[in-house]
Amino acid sequence: MSKLDPELKKKLLKESQTPFKGLRRILWIAFSGSAFLGLLIMLSKIISGGELQQNNLLIQLGACILFPTLFFFDKNKD
Repeated sequence: MSKLDPELKKKLLKESQTPFKGLRRILWIAFSGSAFLGLLIMLSKIISGGELQQNNLLIQLGACILFPTLFFFDKNKD
């Protein structure tokens, strides 16, 4: 019926079910790195005696938890 290779058909079907998975994983890694770098900068500012708003620190901590969690759940279930 179909002239497609079964492996190619399987790969295309998987890609159609989860489009842009590779791009999403790259974005989660980039966002996670950015969040951890921002947290490191904020912590160094606190250690040096600078003032920092608590809301900004909580947002940064939330990002450090959220983006790696999204990356974890976006991994292959196979």
